[in-house]
Amino acid sequence: MSLAPSDPLSELHVTDAQDAADAAQLASLGYSQQLTRALGLWSNFAVGFTYLSPLVGVYSVFDYGLATGGPSFFWTIPLVLVGQGLVLLAFAEVSSQYPLAGGIYQWAKRLVGPRYAWMAGWMYTWALLITIASVAYPIATYAGPLFGYAPDHVNTVITTVVVILLCAVVNLMGVRRLAFAANIGVAAEVLGTLGLGLYLLFFHRHHGISVVLHTSGAGASGGYLGAFLASCLFAVWIFYGFEACGDIAEEVKDPSRKVPRAMGMTLAVGAVATVVLTLGLILAVPNFGAVISGKVADPLGAALAASLGTVGSKFALTLIVIGFVSCTLAIQAAATRLVYSYARDGVIIGHRALSKLHPTFHMPPAATAVTAIVPAALAFLPSATVTRIITFSVVGIYVGFQSVVLASIIGRARGWKPAGSFTLGRWGWPVNIAGLVYGVTAIVVLSIKTPPNGNDFFDRWLVPLSVGIVAVIGLLYLAVFRPKEQIAEEDRAAA
Repeated sequence: MSLAPSDPLSELHVTDAQDAADAAQLASLGYSQQLTRALGLWSNFAVGFTYLSPLVGVYSVFDYGLATGGPSFFWTIPLVLVGQGLVLLAFAEVSSQYPLAGGIYQWAKRLVGPRYAWMAGWMYTWALLITIASVAYPIATYAGPLFGYAPDHVNTVITTVVVILLCAVVNLMGVRRLAFAANIGVAAEVLGTLGLGLYLLFFHRHHGISVVLHTSGAGASGGYLGAFLASCLFAVWIFYGFEACGDIAEEVKDPSRKVPRAMGMTLAVGAVATVVLTLGLILAVPNFGAVISGKVADPLGAALAASLGTVGSKFALTLIVIGFVSCTLAIQAAATRLVYSYARDGVIIGHRALSKLHPTFHMPPAATAVTAIVPAALAFLPSATVTRIITFSVVGIYVGFQSVVLASIIGRARGWKPAGSFTLGRWGWPVNIAGLVYGVTAIVVLSIKTPPNGNDFFDRWLVPLSVGIVAVIGLLYLAVFRPKEQIAEEDRAAA
């Protein structure tokens, strides 16, 4: 007697078969299943989406984008989306064939080699650790007015440390708790972006939509092209995070199919949310000239206060705080898997402790501690120093991204034939080359146009200098310690 499709025993059989197939695929890549494989498509998307976090991105850099490029800075969104879409396609193809924890490091290792991968992962790891601090550090700005305390330096440090440590506890408790928290973050993101954006568009517009075709005087002194390129940083600072779907691939069921789809969903939904909220905020600003001239330093805050009132502003602040916290959590989750992936391969100091999993939660406590202690320690530095350090975060992530795109090109040149569930086919070469051109251009724009924190040479060129400093330290580590892969017996797949 055959079982009906809805029979629980039939569903259990399908689940067991999928788990066995996932474990076999992981074994073919050299590792035994140690992490808990419990996530579906939606949970994988939720982690990536809360990392990308259009709510955090727009609320953090809207003022900069409008003041720099005027209302027409809106067009930086589709421009950057096209470029990041090319990068996403490269990531989707590689992650489909190599669905491994640690993403960028593991992909680069298989496409090019261990030393190349070590440096790619090194740049990306430090970018993630600094990004954790950069997202947690401003939370006091929103939590202070919400909970009634002054967001001064002491309270900012306390808030930053408390948020990072709480996120570490959630991460340590396992991937199911991470998914639960990420789903709450998605709800806050949707309300805080689509909900507020549509509300502003329908009820608090001061301009017609055609205003996004005008500069309103931005760039009048030096030409608009330079101002527009500088305002591109608005979108450049927002549209990444989809790679987190690949960082947790060993905890996703049927990852070859679901991770690429989750990446695409992350960027697509993030794009819609960003467009709606940004457009709503632009049309809600009464006077663009006052913003561009500097007379109104906080156009976002002014627009929210005028549009929402006291109660509405409190609700918006609540959503913003939840968004920032969930974003911190997702980035820390990605960083933890990356540190664990290095340690599992035995290529960093302390790898035995960093790769050891908790027997109940199946998460690495020491690796989680690294992704909490390092960012929390940064918060104790003087605020000006923290601001300088944070400038490395985005460019470091873009360098990590392009190391994978370049690795795909090198792999193809060496004869790599993508064999995952998702491939680019004959479009592989043009997509990879176009993605690399975009990525290098974005890195150059970040290096030249990121606003300096001072007037001396170091501050003016801090972005490329910080990349050079981190890269040199990584190269010195490689030269001195000469890390070689030494996977522990319990982590190595049976022959």
